[in-house]
Amino acid sequence: MTGESVQSGTTSGEFNEFDELTQHAAQRVLTVFQNFQDPSQEWRRLFSELLGTFFLVLVAAGGGVMGQAFPNTISRTAAVIAPGLMVLAIILFMGKVSGAHLNPAVSIAFALRGDFPWRRVPGYIVVQLIGAGLAAWFVQAVINVSASYGSNYPAHSYTSLDAFWMETILTLGLVSVILGTASGAQNLGVFGALGVGGYIALAGLWGSPISGASMNPARTFGPDLVSADFTAYWVYVAGPLLGAVLAVGFAYILRGRGGGIAGSGAAQGALFTQAQHPEQA
Repeated sequence: MTGESVQSGTTSGEFNEFDELTQHAAQRVLTVFQNFQDPSQEWRRLFSELLGTFFLVLVAAGGGVMGQAFPNTISRTAAVIAPGLMVLAIILFMGKVSGAHLNPAVSIAFALRGDFPWRRVPGYIVVQLIGAGLAAWFVQAVINVSASYGSNYPAHSYTSLDAFWMETILTLGLVSVILGTASGAQNLGVFGALGVGGYIALAGLWGSPISGASMNPARTFGPDLVSADFTAYWVYVAGPLLGAVLAVGFAYILRGRGGGIAGSGAAQGALFTQAQHPEQA
């Protein structure tokens, strides 16, 4: 009887210890998800950017790839409007988490404007590139057509320099719209998504024949990486970055310095927003 009691007590003690460990682990998980405003929750923002960029490139690259797999089913008009609609939807459903940059040029522009901390820019760019690569891989694997058909290249009758200037001007307009609708003077709230999505569609309608109207280094990087074809990729890095820098300069001329509450909130989302100049709207 004594031996049985000892064995029973040991088993009971082990069970209680295991139960305590399980409860502790569950409580830790709940704390991570409940403490939404904790500034250490950068992983939420990064996941948001990865997911958003994945869906953007899924549609943007998918149009060209799907058009190659099923000829005469997707027009150029549909292919360039679809990314605009997707960006509109992404801003509405996750803009409050990460700011919905989805684009390295936008992250850099927000940082230059003073609306976004520079220390967070590298992480944003890395996950944007990862999201773009995953989307291009998915499209190529499922449709069985090279992801290169979903990338951007200068038109055959135009030089890389022509495409570079087109990407510069188109991105200048895009980032100007983004910074403008995020400013305290003209903050449009969720309706800013309409302006950004509408501009992307409009720019694609008239600018895509020459350069593809990428306006986004990550959007072109994904298909190029998966297809191992980086032909003229410099165009889709240098053009958008120059356009973004010019847009920041124009924003300063139009509205003065950034870093206000509204601009910082739009750029960073609602998770522990930090404003350089909180006295500004």
